[in-house]
Amino acid sequence: MDVPTLTNLFASTFTSNPNQRKAAELDIRKVGTQEGMITALIQIIGNNNVDLATRQACVVWLKNRVQRAYHISLTDPNPDHPPIHVSDRVTLRQNIIPLLIAAPSRAIRVQLTACIKLIIATDFPDDWPELLDHVMTLLSSEDLATVYGGLLVHLEIFKIYKYKTPKQEKLLPKLIEKTFPILVALGQKLVSPGGAPGLTPLEAAEFLHVINKTYMVSIYSGLSKQQQANDSIVPWGTLFLAVVSMQLPAGVVLSGDKDEWEKHAWWKSKKWAYRTLNKLFERYGNPTHIPQTMKKQYNAFATHFVSTFAPEIFKVYLQQVELYIGSNVWLSNKCMNLVFTFFEYCVKPKATWTMLKPHAQTLVSRLVFPRLRIDKEKVELFEYDPVDYVRQTNEDFEDYTSPQAAAVEFLLTLATTRSKSEFVNILEFVNRVLRESPAPEDKYAALNMVVALSAVIMRNDQVRPAMESFCMTYVYPEFTSQYGFLREINNEATFRALIGALDDPALPVRVQAALSLGETIQNEDGTWVSWFRLALAPGIEKIMQDLFKLSDDTDLDALSTCMESFIEVFKEQLLPVSPQLIARLCQSYLRLLQEQSGKVDEEEEAQESDLQDISKMDTDDKTFALMGIAKTISTVLACFDDIEGDQQPDPKIFEIQEHLVGIITETLKTKVIDLYDTAWDLVDTITFRTRSIAPGMWPVLRLTYDLFKSTAMDYLEEILPGLCNFLLFGKEGFIQIPENTRMVLDIFSTALTHEHLGEHDAIQGFKLSEAILLSLKGHIDDAIPTIVNLTTACLSKAESPQLQLAGMDNIVNALFYNPALTMAALEQTPGGSRAFFDKWFAAMHDDKGLPRVHDKKLSILTLCELLKMDTNAVPPSLKDGWSGLVGGILALFKALPAAEARRNEMLEEYEDEEESGEDQADMDEDDVDPEPNGDEDGDVYDKETAYLDLLAAESARLRAKQVKRLAKAAKEAGAIEEDGEDNANDDEDGEYEESDNGSDDDVLEDFGVETAIDDVDPYSYFKQTLTGLQTTNPALYQVVTTSLSVDQQTELMEVMAHEDAEAVVPSS
Repeated sequence: MDVPTLTNLFASTFTSNPNQRKAAELDIRKVGTQEGMITALIQIIGNNNVDLATRQACVVWLKNRVQRAYHISLTDPNPDHPPIHVSDRVTLRQNIIPLLIAAPSRAIRVQLTACIKLIIATDFPDDWPELLDHVMTLLSSEDLATVYGGLLVHLEIFKIYKYKTPKQEKLLPKLIEKTFPILVALGQKLVSPGGAPGLTPLEAAEFLHVINKTYMVSIYSGLSKQQQANDSIVPWGTLFLAVVSMQLPAGVVLSGDKDEWEKHAWWKSKKWAYRTLNKLFERYGNPTHIPQTMKKQYNAFATHFVSTFAPEIFKVYLQQVELYIGSNVWLSNKCMNLVFTFFEYCVKPKATWTMLKPHAQTLVSRLVFPRLRIDKEKVELFEYDPVDYVRQTNEDFEDYTSPQAAAVEFLLTLATTRSKSEFVNILEFVNRVLRESPAPEDKYAALNMVVALSAVIMRNDQVRPAMESFCMTYVYPEFTSQYGFLREINNEATFRALIGALDDPALPVRVQAALSLGETIQNEDGTWVSWFRLALAPGIEKIMQDLFKLSDDTDLDALSTCMESFIEVFKEQLLPVSPQLIARLCQSYLRLLQEQSGKVDEEEEAQESDLQDISKMDTDDKTFALMGIAKTISTVLACFDDIEGDQQPDPKIFEIQEHLVGIITETLKTKVIDLYDTAWDLVDTITFRTRSIAPGMWPVLRLTYDLFKSTAMDYLEEILPGLCNFLLFGKEGFIQIPENTRMVLDIFSTALTHEHLGEHDAIQGFKLSEAILLSLKGHIDDAIPTIVNLTTACLSKAESPQLQLAGMDNIVNALFYNPALTMAALEQTPGGSRAFFDKWFAAMHDDKGLPRVHDKKLSILTLCELLKMDTNAVPPSLKDGWSGLVGGILALFKALPAAEARRNEMLEEYEDEEESGEDQADMDEDDVDPEPNGDEDGDVYDKETAYLDLLAAESARLRAKQVKRLAKAAKEAGAIEEDGEDNANDDEDGEYEESDNGSDDDVLEDFGVETAIDDVDPYSYFKQTLTGLQTTNPALYQVVTTSLSVDQQTELMEVMAHEDAEAVVPSS
C-alpha cells in the first residue's frame, strides 16, 4: 500500500471541490479492504509530519473499519463487510496501544480507544494473551503519558466485562488483584497535597476520572470478595471521599460556561466518585436494600458498611452541601443528583437516618425547595419558546439523572417512609412559604412540592379534608395569574377548570391540563372520578382533537400515554369514530417519520463515506414519539377485543387497516431499526384482527424479506407472527405468486443455516415452516426435499429439547403435507426413513417426547394420512412396522387428555400470573410497613427489595409446582420408584434448588400460536380415516386392527365411541 498516495487521498476528503472530494472517497473505498490498508493507516496516524486533520480522518476510517469487520470470521466472510486480514490484525494489536499513548489530540485518542475496546471484545484473552502483562507494564511506568494510556486500556477491559460470563467471573478477580493496588496508590498520590509531579490539578483530574470510572464499572454486576475486604474498601473509599472533597486551587478556573464545566474532567472525576460511593451503599452496603437472594453474599459487608463507611460518606456529602448552600462551591447537575440520591438512600436504614434526621428539614427548605423553583431562563423559555419549555420541564422530572427528579424522590421518600416526623413538617413549610406572599418563583416551587406529594396527601385521612381550603386559598386564584407558569403548575395541583384550561392561550398550560386530565380519569378511587368521567364523556371527541393538536405541536411522548388513557376509559364513545382516530394518529406518525427519515438519510450518507464517525450517529428523539403513537394505535385496536368475541371482524377494522398499511410500509422503507418491532407488531395485530390480507399489505411481505436479509436478521421472532398470518389468511397470494413462497422458504432456510443465528432462531424457523406446510398443502412439492434435508441436518446438531422437538414436528408436518414425497426425501438422509420413524414412535410412547397438545394432535393427523397413502410408496425399511400405525395413534389418544389438562392448568396459571402482575402494578407505599415494630426511626425494609423478594418467592413456588407436576406425570407412567423419592430437590429450608434435569428444558405450551389444524377434531378425523380405510384398503385395515393387543382393542373402541365433533378437514 502506497502510504504517500493514501495520505493524499485522505487529505483530499477535506477539499472544497466536491468532485475531488468524492473521487478521493471512491478511491479509498476501492483499496479499503486490501491487505496492508490498516498497516498503512497506522503509519499515517503515527506520523507527526502529517497534518492533524488528515490523521484524524484516517483514525475515524480505521475505527469504522474495525467496528464493522473485526468481529467477522475469516473463514466465513460477510459480503457487505469483508473481514480484516490476519497481517493487519497482528499489526493492529502490536501498534494500537503505542499509538494511543502518543496520540496528539483527545479526538484521535477517543477513536483509538474505541478500536481497542472492539479488539479486546473479539481477541482477549484467547488471541491477545499478552495484553494483561502489557497493561501492567504501562501502569508501572515512570512516564505519565504511558500510565494514562495504560489506564485507558485497563478501563476498556472492564467495560467489556461489565456483564460477566462464567469465564470472565474467574478472570476478573485475578485482574483486580493485580491492577487495583496500583490504581488506588496512583489515585491517592494524585489527591495528596503535593499531587503527582509533572501534572497540573486539571490533568490529574483526567487520571482520577479514568481510575474512578474503572472501579465503578468493576462493581456494576458484583462486588468481589477481595473488594469487600478492609484492605481494599478502606483505601478506595478514602480515595473517593478525597475526590468528592477536592477544591480547585486558587487561581485555577475552568474554561467555558456551566454547561461546559459539566463535561470537564474535573467534574467527571467527581461524578464518578459520587456514583461509586452511591453504588457501594445502595447495591452492597445497605442492609434494607439487599434482596434475600443476595444476603448470603453481601449481608456481612452491608452490616459493616452501613455502620462504618456510610456515616463518613454522609459527613462529606453534607459538607459539600453546606458549601454549596453558602455559595462557596459549585456543584454540577449530575453531582447534585447523586447527592440527593444518597440522602434518599439514607432515609431507610436506622444507622444513617439517625444522622440525617436532624438535617432533614434544612435539606428540604435550603436544597430541595430552591431546586424546584423556576429560574429566569425557564421563564424566558415559557414566554418565547413554549414548546421547548414543555419538553425541558417534562425532562426535568422524567429524567432520572436530573437533580429536580432526584429532589422529588428524596422528598417523597421522606414523606412516605418517615411520615410521622417529616410529612407534616414538609406541609407546614409549604404553607409558611405561601402565607408569606412569596415571589411567583417561590410560589411555583411550593406548589411543585404539593404536586410531588399529591398522592401521599390524598391518602392521608387527616390532611385530605384540609385540601379544599388550601386550594381555595392558594390554588384557585392562580388560574387567572398574570404569570403563565403559575397557571401551568396549578393545573397539576387541582383538577378544577381543566377543560377550560385546554383552551388557555399559553401552550404549556394546555399541555399540563391535558396531562392532568389523563391522570384524573385513570384514578380508580372514589365516586367523584366516575362523576368526572361522566362529565367528560359528551365532549370526548373535542378533547381528543385537542390532544392531537398538542401532540403535533410538541411531539411529547407523554401525550401519547395520555391519549391511551382516554381511549381505554372512553372506548365505548370513541369506538364508532375509531377509523377517524386512527387516521389522525397515522397523519401524526407519518409527519414524524418524514422528519425522522431526513436523519436516516444523513446517517446512510455517513455510512457510505466511511469518513464520518458512525459510532456517534444518534437516534432522533422523535423515535420515542413514534413509538408512543404506535402504542396508542394498538390501544385503539385493543378496544375491539371486548366487542368481537367469536363474531366476524367489525367492518371498521377494515377501514383502519387501510390507514395502517401506509405507516407500516413507510416505517419499513425508512429502515429505522428502532421502529422495526413496532411495524411488525402492527402487521401481526391488523392481519390477525381482519383475518385477511389486504392487497396493499403484500408489498409489506417483500419489504420484510429484504430487511430480514439485510439489517433485520435478528428480528425473526418479531417478524414471525405476521408471516404466519400472511400464510394462514392469505394463502392464495402465495399460490398465485410463487415469488412470495420463495421468500418465506428462504427465510426458513436462513434461520436454520446462517452462522449468526442460533437455536432460538432455528425454532422460529421451524414455526414458519409449519405455517408454510400446513397452509400451502399441495403447492410446494418441489420444496419438500430441501425442507427435509435442512431439518435433519439441524436435528443432527441440536442440543436443546426445544429444538429437537421443533425439528421432529417439522418432519411430521412434512409427512402430513405429503407422506410419499417426505419419505422419499428421508430415504436420502443418514439412517433413512427408519431412523426418523424409530425416534418418532419412541416419542409417542414417552410423555415428554411429544409433551404439548399440538404435538400429539399433529402426530395423530399425520398417522391418519399415512394410513391413507398407497402402501406401494412405503419404503421397504418401514413396511414391517406399518401395522403399528394405529397402535401409535392409540398411544397418543391415551396421553391426549392428560396433555389437555396440563395445558388448561398452565393457561389458568398464565392468566393468574397476569392478574397478579396487575395487582402488583397497583401496589403503593401502603404495601410496605414504614414503621417496623412501631419504631418511627427504625430500619425500613425497602419497597423495591420487598418486591424482588416477592418475585423470587413466586418464581420458586411456580418452579416447584412445575417439578411436582412433572413428577406426578412420571409416577403415573411408572418412572418413579415406590419409595416416593423425586427430584424436586427441596432443601431443608424449603427453598427450591433446580436439579440437573430441571424444568428449564421442558417445552411449554405456546398460547400465542394459531395454525391451520387448530379447528380439526382428531377423534372425528381418525374415525373417518379408519372407516374409509375399511372400504378403500380392507387388507391394511385387517392388518392394523388385528395386530392390536387386547388392551389396545379396548382403547380403540373407546376412541371410536368418543363423542363426535364436527370434522374439519385441513384445506389444501
